[in-house]
Amino acid sequence: MSSRASRGSAADNATVVTSQKVREGRTDEYQRWQDRTNQAAREFEGFVDAEVFPPGAGDENEWVAVFRFSGMDRLTAWLDSSRRQELLNEGRGLFEGPPTQEVLHGGSPAQPAPDVVTAVISHEVKPGCEQAFLNWQEKTLKAQQKTPGFMGSELFKPVEGVQEHWVVVFRFDSREHLDHWLTSDVRTKLLEEGSKYFTSYDVRKVDSAFSGWFQFDHGKGGGAPPNWKQAMSVVLALYPTVMVLNLTVGVGLEKLTIREYIGLFLSNVLSVSALTWLLMPIVNRVLAFWLVPSRAAGRRAQVLGTAVVLLGYLVSIVVFGLITHQIW
Repeated sequence: MSSRASRGSAADNATVVTSQKVREGRTDEYQRWQDRTNQAAREFEGFVDAEVFPPGAGDENEWVAVFRFSGMDRLTAWLDSSRRQELLNEGRGLFEGPPTQEVLHGGSPAQPAPDVVTAVISHEVKPGCEQAFLNWQEKTLKAQQKTPGFMGSELFKPVEGVQEHWVVVFRFDSREHLDHWLTSDVRTKLLEEGSKYFTSYDVRKVDSAFSGWFQFDHGKGGGAPPNWKQAMSVVLALYPTVMVLNLTVGVGLEKLTIREYIGLFLSNVLSVSALTWLLMPIVNRVLAFWLVPSRAAGRRAQVLGTAVVLLGYLVSIVVFGLITHQIW
């Protein structure tokens, strides 16, 4: 596996984006292998989270895995570990070619948006052409800003002593807008101009803004569900959480004459904690047939999952309506 590392802002976070083309007929084996890899990474100090994204339309069975660690040294410890090397050797026959990865140090996190898609592009810049490449990248950015759906980009410089690739990460609000930019005449002309400054480049696309509460790396066919499903699932858990807190903690704080703004803060802390460590993991397991992209391919799963969530809304409203009516 080739390793490409890049340094962004000074923020102490590190992300590795790995892309791998899986051989035809080996997808199930790959998913089991990726699950073992994710589990192994969790055992390393500084592990934050991991996400796996299945191929998009026309991506030739190219899977993308994203790992986050709390610092570059901790990410490097995982990347250089003997355990990871054992897993790479074990999975070598699953891929059509050597998997590639980009290691991004720093940078600001992507902001969630409906159907957002991220592109990771690495460049091998010719020696002595670094400033010209930066000027060309500025010109490219100005062109992107005029393109429909463009949401922003970040440039990651090489890490001294590790490798010399430059990495650009940019986001569009939909796969359609991203593909329109990648195939546009404007970009084609820019690439012709840029070829004077770099010898090669590589493009990978990820159909997500890298979500937070929705990670399914323990099971087959990981990846993040569409944002509208995420929103519906959060509401399903959030509404009863807020109601229960209002009827219990809220009443107690009121009797203690705690100021309203302090009580609201405490309620928010409790509700977010309950969602993150208790309720959302339960919702994810129960609705996995609907949330996990690879399991929700059929129309039946889509309709059934949506119906279950809507029924949950109705039951919650009726139950708390009866409770509050009796109380007040």
